[in-house]
Amino acid sequence: MGVIASLTATLRAGNKSVRIDSDYARKTPGGISESAAIKATVNIAQKIRALQYRLYAENRQGLLIVLQGLDAAGKDGTIRHVLGMMNPQGCTVTSFKEPTPIEMHHDFLWRIHRHAPARGEVAIFNRSHYEDVLVARVHQLCPKRQLALRYDQINQFESLLTTQNNTRVIKFFLHLSPEEQLARFAARLDDPSKHWKISTADYTERQYWDDYQEAYAVALKKTDTDKAPWYVIPADHKWYRNYAVARIVLETLEAMTPRLPEPSVDLKKIRAEYHKAVREAR
Repeated sequence: MGVIASLTATLRAGNKSVRIDSDYARKTPGGISESAAIKATVNIAQKIRALQYRLYAENRQGLLIVLQGLDAAGKDGTIRHVLGMMNPQGCTVTSFKEPTPIEMHHDFLWRIHRHAPARGEVAIFNRSHYEDVLVARVHQLCPKRQLALRYDQINQFESLLTTQNNTRVIKFFLHLSPEEQLARFAARLDDPSKHWKISTADYTERQYWDDYQEAYAVALKKTDTDKAPWYVIPADHKWYRNYAVARIVLETLEAMTPRLPEPSVDLKKIRAEYHKAVREAR
């Protein structure tokens, strides 16, 4: 447990050593090798699945996992490698894209809130309400005064989840360097199975790289709280990204201490009924 706690403290957005720059995106804090991290991630994923089973059975608390990052940062890969071990019966994944006309006629949190986890559930957001203070800031989609209010509204929303709905919230910024992003764009071009991921927006948005870094820095500073912490995950190395996210998810679930509920029936009576049924079946 001490090793895990050390890693989460290292990657916490409020840590002064955490920076949003290209050098940090290439780092692997914690000093673990690639082979050891890959092996550990498999073991951790199994523990996550067991804890999620307890969470679902307990039906008392929920977990919200937010994944943010620029194009090709690895949000889909993180879901597949780390969180794919969870039982789909107690887990939801929601991808937030450009708001629909109906969603645009509501407040920006309207489309988000209805996908928040129920008790006993793990909800994963692939992009999230943070798009409304990231894309909106970079492309000046709303007045500055309105944008400034959104940070407080996000904090209030996440506080509502944590204090009144018994939901843990953890947020990951998958931090990629511009060089690695371009390399992953090239890999998509060379792999026909990934052509569907290619978008002209990948390259147009890349022109705003510095603006997005600034937008993330502001969002993390204003919305990193003890109840809904941000973790900055160096994402140039996929193996490290998966390992780091897995460790933090595991620690969070362990801290939630989900417990299997006591049986709601008289087991002695049920065992007697079972043995009676066995005898009658012979």
